[in-house]
Amino acid sequence: MPVLRLRFRLKALGVAALVGLAAQGVATPSLAATDAQMSAALNAAREQQWQRVDERAIAGHVLEGYVEYHRLRGRLPNVSSGEVQAFLQRYSDSPLSEWMRGQAIANYGYAGRYNDLLAIADGVPDGTARQCYYYTALLDRAPMEARAAGLDLWRTGSSQPDACDTLFNRLRADGTIDDQAVWERKMLAWQAGDIGLSNYLNGLLGGQWQSAIDTVEATNRSASMIAQAPACLGPQCAGSAAFYQAGMQRYVQENTPAALSAWQNLSPRLALDSEAQRVIEEELAFYALVRSVPGALGWVDSVLPSLGSERVLELRVRRALEDRQWQDVMRWIAQMPPTQQESSRWQYWLARANEQLGNSDAAEARYREAALDRSFYGFAAAEKLGIPYRLNNEISYFDEVSRERTANLPVVQRTEALLRIGEDGLANSEWLYAARTSTPLEARALADYAAQRQWYARLVQTTIAGEMWDALDWRFPPAYRESFMRWGNQNGVDPYLLMAITRRESAYNPVALSPAGARGLMQLMPGTAAQVARQLGLADPGPYGVLDPELNIRLGSTYIREKLDRYRGNRLAATAAYNAGPGRVDQWLGSGVESFDLFVESIPFRETRDYVQAVLSYRVIFESLARGGDSQGVTLLSDNEQQMRYDRALLTLR
Repeated sequence: MPVLRLRFRLKALGVAALVGLAAQGVATPSLAATDAQMSAALNAAREQQWQRVDERAIAGHVLEGYVEYHRLRGRLPNVSSGEVQAFLQRYSDSPLSEWMRGQAIANYGYAGRYNDLLAIADGVPDGTARQCYYYTALLDRAPMEARAAGLDLWRTGSSQPDACDTLFNRLRADGTIDDQAVWERKMLAWQAGDIGLSNYLNGLLGGQWQSAIDTVEATNRSASMIAQAPACLGPQCAGSAAFYQAGMQRYVQENTPAALSAWQNLSPRLALDSEAQRVIEEELAFYALVRSVPGALGWVDSVLPSLGSERVLELRVRRALEDRQWQDVMRWIAQMPPTQQESSRWQYWLARANEQLGNSDAAEARYREAALDRSFYGFAAAEKLGIPYRLNNEISYFDEVSRERTANLPVVQRTEALLRIGEDGLANSEWLYAARTSTPLEARALADYAAQRQWYARLVQTTIAGEMWDALDWRFPPAYRESFMRWGNQNGVDPYLLMAITRRESAYNPVALSPAGARGLMQLMPGTAAQVARQLGLADPGPYGVLDPELNIRLGSTYIREKLDRYRGNRLAATAAYNAGPGRVDQWLGSGVESFDLFVESIPFRETRDYVQAVLSYRVIFESLARGGDSQGVTLLSDNEQQMRYDRALLTLR
């Protein structure tokens, strides 16, 4: 297994992207305010309660800029752009500069101070409201750019912020937003189901659009009415393309078989441009495959080469795999664009297809190509060839002098101070802003520091922000290793599987909370945690008790043990059930497939397909790292898991 070892020594404390406050100096302990005083000042500053801020107490504190940020924010927009620019330069190494720029753009835009806005803008800002302010300001300086961007902001099927009103009014006044643009937006709103916006836009259209409006209203009452709609809508048929794109999209999602039949009758009599036709047929082909519309495959195959759609090609190959049509597998993979076709997934399936068709040399060549990748299919291909996995692990070394310099960097000092006063969110923002804006060497120095401090969740996020994809020891650190080993061994669960699930679920954030309500390292729902706790004779941990890492791992390992028992110890099926629920996995096993790879591709949910591939490949990495980076003897799945049939015989509860 190739391992790249990099040795670093930071030559200077003032490395480029991390030194913003260094010129001010870090206050000595005898002069610095206590953390308690700074915490009180920061809370008061957030509320603009300046009488509660002891300026002398916080003078020179490493977090003084946070109080200054809130003071300047509170004075906007009645602040000169020069004063704002000075703040941005003073704190250029901190997210404070990014936040202040956004606040200033919003406030200057609201106040109509467009020259000040452009003076502090650094390119197109994030967020629709700020972009509308920015392009309003730009109308007089770069009218062509502002008009084109403003038209893009207009073309959406949902209401835009009030901040866009001035921009849109000016674009309507100068003719950039004409009746055609109003109609196109109305169609987008109708397609998105925003009937209120769609109806509002009726009032902006001239009388010559009334017949087209009536057609939309009739089709809105019944999607099938699109079959009776006129071929020409609006002046000079200007509304036809947008109407048929929106109407067919609605019909396809409501009743795909009927929509396909209607389109086959409609398309010959419509004079749509090639792009409008492609958009309609791409959506129709996608849903025809997703919903397995009877008799649709021939039509899909006839239009697919002209669609240029990666998602439809993926579905078509998966359909060929489902039918074991190996020639079709090769045919449709060959139609993919190079960036899609060259992925380890499709190289693996080209190899499998060649293997099934007796083309052993071609199969081996494709397997070798796939095996270059560190992924589920890359590992599966390596096992087919009997060669080691290509982990491509990059190991970085920093000497103690470099580590001491890193510890004294302003970003590190601010992060440590924020953590001490309980501002974990701000600490993460500081840290990741630095990782994102630093040089590769500086970002690695931060990752090394996070590893030394055992900031595992922050370490993983640092590797993402710094794009350190080959730094496996940092991307997959030994977080909570003793707990995983203890509860894995006690419950008879592969501890590396537990580590992999946790890495995928929460990336080691012990207080992670999903939109669905799952909590903690292993992302347990409170109801599941309560049920498993009762089985173990424990009290219900409640929504906050389940965040305790040790308890979360104990309950999570017990829960995955139940899934393993359900599927006769099969880790692939159990992992799928951990993500999608056992009921769905039971249903998927009903189809019956003869190998693990075909079962993975048969999973109808993209999220679950990606999940099982990630977890099982992560498991390989964790076990290999535990062996010092040696993957000898490590397998993606056991021989039994790879060779067995994935059908309902796998269930112990039937």
